[in-house]
Amino acid sequence: MSQNNKSKTRRTFTPEFKQQIVDLYLSGKRKCDIIREYGIASSLLDKWIAQATNTGSFKEKDNRSSEDAELLQLRKENQQLKMENDILKPSSADLRTKVNVIKANTHKYSVSAMCKVLQIPRSTYYYEAKAKPDETELTAAIIDIFKASRNNYGTRKIKVKLKERDIIASRRQIGRIMKQEGLVSNYTRAQFRPHKDSCNESNIENIVNRNFNQQPFRNVVVSDLTYVRVGMSWNYICVLIDLFNREIIGYSAGLNKTALLVKQAFQTVNGNLKDIQIFHTDRGNEFKNQLIKETLKAFDITRSLSHKGCPYDNAVAEATFKIIKTEFVCNQTFSNLYELKYKLADYVNWYNNHRIHSSLGYLTPREYRMITLKKVV
Repeated sequence: MSQNNKSKTRRTFTPEFKQQIVDLYLSGKRKCDIIREYGIASSLLDKWIAQATNTGSFKEKDNRSSEDAELLQLRKENQQLKMENDILKPSSADLRTKVNVIKANTHKYSVSAMCKVLQIPRSTYYYEAKAKPDETELTAAIIDIFKASRNNYGTRKIKVKLKERDIIASRRQIGRIMKQEGLVSNYTRAQFRPHKDSCNESNIENIVNRNFNQQPFRNVVVSDLTYVRVGMSWNYICVLIDLFNREIIGYSAGLNKTALLVKQAFQTVNGNLKDIQIFHTDRGNEFKNQLIKETLKAFDITRSLSHKGCPYDNAVAEATFKIIKTEFVCNQTFSNLYELKYKLADYVNWYNNHRIHSSLGYLTPREYRMITLKKVV
């Protein structure tokens, strides 16, 4: 997937880079070697060489012929006439009509040019276009975002998603519309506390020490297990969470709360397990097992355990399971283990790729990973 994304990204080259490439060619380096080593199209290299030879400039305007420049000017004038013909008719109308005309033509003309023709300031257009959305349009957008969030988002996150659509609304206004439309977030329901299992008395230290934020990619992975009603009995799910971006990188579901369930979660991780540096959990007995020790040893993963009787030491895993129970477990019924596994996979995909997180600046875990790792590279 990453290769496809790279191939679709438009590459840009500075004049300095172009000159260096031309200098390589002029120094005697073969075209085919330059093309292969720098991933440059043959036609692009020929164009740079011609530009450097003819004008010494890589700017398009410096390399246009007089005929090309004249043709470009005629096209601009023709576009201006077409635009004025399209929007001058309502030029004497009220402000709202002018704003609607500009919004209807943004795919054809620039906002600044249309504002100039209609004689309204650009700041006025943007204020009117964004600050006062149509009530029907706003209601439809709120319902759409709420349903897409699987009935989980409250006013804060809906406000963020509305802004992505260039719609500005206050949380009070959003809350009023949600109440009017009967949109009730899953988080308004009462939660219950699970019982505590016996404690793992291992002398392994707490390496993480509540340093949950600003962790590098795959540096610390935390985990926990929880129970789910399946039919008339209890089943269990396990998730592995990367502290770097709160992404669920591994998950599993099974009949029993055992170390095997944890190992199965590791087996679903996409990537080299040797990239994981530290595996941190609470002191549940399911994590005190030779199977876990062998898995971690095989991939050189360091062990870390919370302090005894202190759930805050594994707060991210605890918070993630609260989310999972609220958004997934409490809203689903599972007739068998196969159905639980299928629906869990669907939820994890939504959680990683579509659910925005306030701790990530209202990005999805995948968006945060792509943006941050791109900056590092």
